[in-house]
Amino acid sequence: MYAEGKPLQSGHQSLWCFHCRVPLLQMGTKVPLLHCDEDAIDQPGPWGRCMGSECGPGGSQSRAVWCAHSEGWTTLHTNCDQTERPDNQQSCFRVCDWHKDLYDWQLGAWNQCVPVSMRSAGVQRPAVCTRGEEGIQTREVGCVQKANAEPAEDAICEYFEPKPRLEQACLIPCPRDCVVSEFSPWTTCSKTCGMGLQNRIRFILAPPLFGGAACPNLTEFQTCQPGLCEGEESLYSLRVGPWGPCSVPLPRQARQAKKAKNKEKREKMRMKVRDRLRERGKPKDPETRELIKKKRTRNRQNRQGGKFWDLQVGYQTREVSCVHKSGTVEALSLCSQETLPVTFHACVMTKDCDVTEWSEWSACSKECYDPNGPKGERTRTRNVSQFAIGGGGDCPELEEKEPCSPQGDGVPPCIVYSWKTTEWTECRVDVLLSQQDRRRGNQTGLCGGGIQTREVYCVQTSTDTPPNLSSLRSKEALRPVDSDLCLGIPPNTTQLCHISCPVECEVSSWSAWGPCTYENCQDQAAKKGFKLRKRKIVNELSGGTGNCPHLVEAIPCEDPSCFDWLVIKLEECIPDNEKECGPGTQIPEVQCINSDGKYVERQLCRDAILPMPAICEVPCPKDCVLSPWTAWSLCSHTCSGKNTEGKQTRARSILAYNAGEGGILCPNTSALQEVRNCNDHPCTVYHWQTGPWGQCIEDSSIPVTNSSASRTRGDDASCSVGMQTRKVICIRVNVGQVPPKKCPESLRPDTVRPCLLPCKRDCIVTPYSDWSPCPSTCRAGGNTKKKQLRKRIIIQLPANGGQDCPEVLTQERECEAPSVCHGYRWKTHKWRRCQLVPWSVRQDSPGAEETCGPGLQIRAVSCRKQDGGQADVEACLKFASSMPPLIQHCQLPCQEDCQLSSWSRFSSCTADCVGVRARKRMLVGKSKKRDQCKNHQMYPLTETQYCPCNKYNAQPVGNWSDCILPEGGRMEGQLGMKVQGDIKECGQGYRYQAMVCYDQDNRIVETSRCNSHGYIEEACIIPCPSDCKLSEWSNWSRCSKSCGSGVKVRSKWLREKPYNGGRPCPKLDHVNQAQVYEVVPCLSDCGQYVWVAEPWSVWKVSNVDLRDNCGEGVQTRKVRCMLNTIDGPSEQVEDYLCDPEEMPLGARNSRLPCPEDCVLSDWGDWSSCALPCSGNNTRERSAYPLRQPGEEKECPPTKETEPCKLNSNCFHYSYNITDWSTCQLSDRAVCGNGIKTRMLDCVRSDSKSVDLKLCKELGLERKWQMNASCVVECPVNCQLSDWSPWSECTHSCGLAGKLWRRRTVTQAPQGDGRPCPTQMEQWKPCLVKPCYSWRYSVWSECKSEGARCGEGLRFRNVSCFVSDGSGLQESSLVDEELCGDLEPSVDGDTRVVLQEPCTVPCPGECYLKDWTTWSPCQLSCVSGDDLGFGSVQVRSRAVVAQDPENLLQCPEQEMEARPCTDGKCFEYQWETGPWRGSSRPVWCQRSDGLNVTGGCPVTAKPMADRSCDPPCTKSRSLCTEVGVCGCEEGYTEVMSSDGRLDQCTVIPVLEIPTAGDNRADVKTIRAFNPTQPAASTPNRVGRTWFLQPFGPDGKLKTWVYGVAAGAFVLLVFIISMTYLACKKPKKPQRRQMNNRLKPLTLAYDGDADM
Repeated sequence: MYAEGKPLQSGHQSLWCFHCRVPLLQMGTKVPLLHCDEDAIDQPGPWGRCMGSECGPGGSQSRAVWCAHSEGWTTLHTNCDQTERPDNQQSCFRVCDWHKDLYDWQLGAWNQCVPVSMRSAGVQRPAVCTRGEEGIQTREVGCVQKANAEPAEDAICEYFEPKPRLEQACLIPCPRDCVVSEFSPWTTCSKTCGMGLQNRIRFILAPPLFGGAACPNLTEFQTCQPGLCEGEESLYSLRVGPWGPCSVPLPRQARQAKKAKNKEKREKMRMKVRDRLRERGKPKDPETRELIKKKRTRNRQNRQGGKFWDLQVGYQTREVSCVHKSGTVEALSLCSQETLPVTFHACVMTKDCDVTEWSEWSACSKECYDPNGPKGERTRTRNVSQFAIGGGGDCPELEEKEPCSPQGDGVPPCIVYSWKTTEWTECRVDVLLSQQDRRRGNQTGLCGGGIQTREVYCVQTSTDTPPNLSSLRSKEALRPVDSDLCLGIPPNTTQLCHISCPVECEVSSWSAWGPCTYENCQDQAAKKGFKLRKRKIVNELSGGTGNCPHLVEAIPCEDPSCFDWLVIKLEECIPDNEKECGPGTQIPEVQCINSDGKYVERQLCRDAILPMPAICEVPCPKDCVLSPWTAWSLCSHTCSGKNTEGKQTRARSILAYNAGEGGILCPNTSALQEVRNCNDHPCTVYHWQTGPWGQCIEDSSIPVTNSSASRTRGDDASCSVGMQTRKVICIRVNVGQVPPKKCPESLRPDTVRPCLLPCKRDCIVTPYSDWSPCPSTCRAGGNTKKKQLRKRIIIQLPANGGQDCPEVLTQERECEAPSVCHGYRWKTHKWRRCQLVPWSVRQDSPGAEETCGPGLQIRAVSCRKQDGGQADVEACLKFASSMPPLIQHCQLPCQEDCQLSSWSRFSSCTADCVGVRARKRMLVGKSKKRDQCKNHQMYPLTETQYCPCNKYNAQPVGNWSDCILPEGGRMEGQLGMKVQGDIKECGQGYRYQAMVCYDQDNRIVETSRCNSHGYIEEACIIPCPSDCKLSEWSNWSRCSKSCGSGVKVRSKWLREKPYNGGRPCPKLDHVNQAQVYEVVPCLSDCGQYVWVAEPWSVWKVSNVDLRDNCGEGVQTRKVRCMLNTIDGPSEQVEDYLCDPEEMPLGARNSRLPCPEDCVLSDWGDWSSCALPCSGNNTRERSAYPLRQPGEEKECPPTKETEPCKLNSNCFHYSYNITDWSTCQLSDRAVCGNGIKTRMLDCVRSDSKSVDLKLCKELGLERKWQMNASCVVECPVNCQLSDWSPWSECTHSCGLAGKLWRRRTVTQAPQGDGRPCPTQMEQWKPCLVKPCYSWRYSVWSECKSEGARCGEGLRFRNVSCFVSDGSGLQESSLVDEELCGDLEPSVDGDTRVVLQEPCTVPCPGECYLKDWTTWSPCQLSCVSGDDLGFGSVQVRSRAVVAQDPENLLQCPEQEMEARPCTDGKCFEYQWETGPWRGSSRPVWCQRSDGLNVTGGCPVTAKPMADRSCDPPCTKSRSLCTEVGVCGCEEGYTEVMSSDGRLDQCTVIPVLEIPTAGDNRADVKTIRAFNPTQPAASTPNRVGRTWFLQPFGPDGKLKTWVYGVAAGAFVLLVFIISMTYLACKKPKKPQRRQMNNRLKPLTLAYDGDADM
């Protein structure tokens, strides 16, 4: 045979041949049988893909065929038999994509679930079924053509989707046995004497399912014999049969036709004429009278309503028979009874409801075309031509509706409604403020993120508008309509917005005061001069420089000049007369500068005085040598006044002393310092101050044509050019306003500038909406005048002096009362005469001459509108209450009957609980004259009863309602606030509890009876929300670094947490939960603090050469850290602020040159190292000789070099960028757009931050952006809609009714806004109303009128009951008048059934009882898990037998089951009672506590009997639980040698004396209840205790083990104590003890809690 094998050649699958017998079947085609020799066979590969030019069955597919040896290797083709070579090509079906629409899988139905054990031989069926048995279901699946379901090859469908599964797992549920209830008690004996039967019955709780055991008998019988019968037992009973169908008697002629022949007709006619003449004037016979009456009735029926109720009174008959107790029918004479039952009565002919044909479909309710909108509706109706009478079939539906949409050319398009919005209101920031910010008051000038709102309204939009209607339509397009007409989601009513914050103007520091210069160098005639100092704006401003401080200050001065010479440096000192040393001059190097300090051409300084050469001295070898002068210090004051004067100082020091003789002497100490005056101008500083720009006003100087031209562009916000002015005044610092001439006129700012005038915008409002519809006043209590409203909406607010909005936006008016209230009611017509059974039927009965007895009377009903107008009957069927009855039983009084009127109403009582009330009736007609009718015992004419004693008490019921704030104005002030944008309403409200009123019989009555308005009201408080409260921001800390970039911090502290739904706190610091930090980078100028060194002190020579005053010595100087300003170092600060590495030396050791030594100046600064740093590079510094050396002496080297070392004296530099700061907002903003910043830092290669200029000088690349915009999320509070109106009461009556109102979230909270409250709905109780309802009484016993058994009737009444609707209290019977307003219905069923046929079983008859009620719905489940087989409920009828002889004739018991929903899961388990002797009760119990038969697994039933074998015959012995003989309580077992009970002996008595009289009170203990009373003697009163160590099963009792364990513990304790007492004590080691106690004492003292 062929089977799949390993590939012979790589890349394609081939087949092995093991035994060459059966060829492979592929794609449904058969390959011819191969006969191969022992060695070689032809072997085919798999079929390839179906190929072809066209789709469908015309394709072909091929496969490889090769010759293979039987061992598997490939050989030559010639080795195989060529005649038996398999085909290598076949036709096939080529599948294309479009075949997907033609072919599909056809799925068969799942077959029955087959147990796995039946399919698999090795699998055993489970012995005990718990959840069910696993099974497998199969189905057929095939590929078919969709069009005709013709089968096709599976490969076609598999091309598109895989073949669906053919089998699936399933569950076969466990068999469920029938479950029945316990038996009822035995009935009384079916006979009062003789042999009868007693029955007891049970009912079915669950039907047998899935092959479970069938139900057992529901009835058990037992015979009973109350006593012997005195006379003969009555064997016969009179039985009445069921009433036959209602029929109409045959016409009179038809009845007579059977008796007369055609011949006698003429004779009879002659006789009739004669008789008629003879009997004219005589009274008519009853039948004739009845014919006349019928004619009249027919005429009456043609009146109003008659056509619908073709009421025809007929008659019914029934059979009366005499039956033997065995059930056989005997002669009627055997049943002895005075009067036979009535065999006929009147009835109404049954007629089914009949309706006309359907009318034509009405026009579609939608008259326009809208493909996307909701569809319209069309209806058709049919009318009732005959109503159902006498229990006939009900009327079918009288109206049919179906959706429709009009189509066609003439159908206009529908009006489309769309949402429109007003303009956004101004952006408001104040609504985002927290409570804390609001209370801080100043809310002007707020900026940043805010909220703006707009109104949304619905308008009518139309697609195509004719030009002549465009203005009308455009007005309509703005008219608001009902919002329900607009579909889709309405646009947002709130949005976030942004008010740009004014950028605070940042200015630089003041520059130094400039020279005294002319106000205007072009005009120097004024001779008036000013010194100026300036500052610059350092940040970019968006809105101009209006809010910046002044940038120039001026001081008046004398002798101004516009240009001056600036000494750049002094040349070398050249001695006079070309000597080498001695006095000389220094020529200054000068440059011409202007008043701003900038270099200008030299000829501009032609008027200025050129600086003179300075006198100087070159020391000779023996002269004193002084250092050069230091630079002049900063001026001590910026100006000079009475008490202040500016001074500058400079100093020099002695570098070498002169020789004793011939040299120039050193000056004294005072000559080493110089002082000069500076800033001698007075302290009067002036500047110009500008006010804010005024409003833009029309400029009259500009021609009108320009303005009109600009107005033509209506879309622009600006309409013309205007003019703005501002105030400019001259201010003297620290004084105030001064005349303008004091300030430099050339620097005066502009006072006027042009501006763009914004356009005027008028207010735009919509037209008024339509009037709101008037509510229908037909409802009860609609006396109050209703109002209707209309409104208009502001679309655009006025601006820039435009027309104002109208004050009135809403109008209201009172509704007109509707002319008619549409409603329908039934009108009943008069009852017609009472109709009896026709004469022809009752003529044979006794007393038939008299026309009297029971009958029927009928009436018509018609339909009326509420105003009394006529209406179609169908309207009442649809809208009115149920139809009044058309038929009623009546009684035509016979001659001897007494006729009485109906009872009147009871008279009213004057007061509760006092007196009586009465009602009356009268004798009617001839009854007044009859004596028997005047018997007031038989026919009382008055009835009295005591006046009701009504006492009412009110009591609260139910829970308190939610706290509800008063309607209308909200409570403002401290208790309640509602700021716009707030969601919270709070303050004092009221909560309500319903009151219920009961009468003295605990029946619920109207609350007004208790003089209550129905509620208790109690004040309550809705707590107001409190936002998180933080402190103000602290001041910014100092920058963390004195040089380069650091951070500065400010913080807020938590002052109060939020509560009651207040705005939450921002994220707090993790370490300290009470602080909010804000950190921003800062940059400290590295030159902000500088070291300033004073001149070196005079030498202190340590190795003194007194003669020469020279040698080794020390010089000191003061070094201070100073704040560096633009004018130079100004004030001393703490040393830590300056860089300690840069600190100059404060002392130096050196050699003071001796006379004629070379004196060098101080070393200059080191030169810069070349970058990058390298050990090959060097740096140098130099000095120059101040005094040439004497003869034979030389100067030391004037240059020093040192190698450049990285991070020692040579450094690399790079930029470092800090992190972004937090988003910085304006101080006047809460949220919105801000700026985040970061800093650049210049960092040395040793990681030290240095002055930024060092990186700048190197020209390093700066590619970073320092500022970026950012957004702080706005804290938007949750916004809620207004409360909806109160709903209708959830219950129409009772205690549980509630009124609800709801609100919705219109704006979800954002950011740190207030969260939405949890309470989105509120309730309060409804007014408690009694629940009145009609209830049936229980059915009366079945009575077969006039007979002992057979078909009869049973009756019941409807009565009015009241309840509180809770279902917990029993309903109470009340007067029927209280249910007068209710529709006559019981439990929702409007068909009130007060009588029904029933059967009275005849004595001895075996019969079925009535159906039980449906059992509770039971679910198929295991351990509470639904198995998915649905729920079922059941009802049953049990058999009742009355005579033992008739048991064989009993019918079968009946059962009905039906599926149901919401089934309950019941579990069943065995329960056991206590053993009594050798047996105990065992029963099955359902999980709801009901004892049942069936349901519990029989295999798990506990043992109910435990008889001992052999039986326990010894005295006082009994059979124990374990099935062995034991003894009764108080006795112990004595066993024989073979382990059996030999005898029971009494346990010896242990007498225990009590605290009283020793002799007189002895107690007896027994293990259980004593079975034998203790012998009581006159001297001993009490009981004896028996201690019995063994139980009834012969084992030791538990207490014996307990006593033994206790005794053992006591013994161990006594031995331990004895050992400790006898043990010799050791001597105490005091020192060690003390040492040990000390730390303990310390530990104790240190722990206060010990």
